[in-house]
Amino acid sequence: MTAVAGPRFEVRTTGWDDPAGAGLRDAMQEEMESRYADRIAAVLAGAADREERVEGTLGVESAQVVYVGVAYGGGTAVGHVALRAYGEGAVELKRMYVAPAARGTGVATALLAAAEDAARALGASRVVLQTGDRQPDAVRLYERAGYVRVPVFPPYEWLTFSICMAKDL
Repeated sequence: MTAVAGPRFEVRTTGWDDPAGAGLRDAMQEEMESRYADRIAAVLAGAADREERVEGTLGVESAQVVYVGVAYGGGTAVGHVALRAYGEGAVELKRMYVAPAARGTGVATALLAAAEDAARALGASRVVLQTGDRQPDAVRLYERAGYVRVPVFPPYEWLTFSICMAKDL
């Protein structure tokens, strides 16, 4: 297990099935469903393949996950990040989340740095990500870290509120 220390926390490399990581992903899912429920419902209103579309776009197959990091502060899991394989030489940043009580403390910056270090160690030359227009704090974080907006890439094209970004390592 690799650990990256921060001022008041550490990012530990773990597996996708780690209970602390799973709990943070569940919390993120709740928050995102609440934040985007109206948008997703509107986009899916006319779709014949609703469940397949949502799961195919927003789901993460554990077999595709190549890195998981969980940030701990004071013995408590406060943040999560994962990478999944995405095409030749790239990885996709997935499930980046910081618990509300730990926001603004540097956890997100440390998680992002740990994910980028892991991507480099895996031989990736690029990190891509998708976020949404109701997450301006996330967009600012990524921009400060050198990510630039790119055209919306598959499988997110049908999510009209998507913001896709990339960074060459």
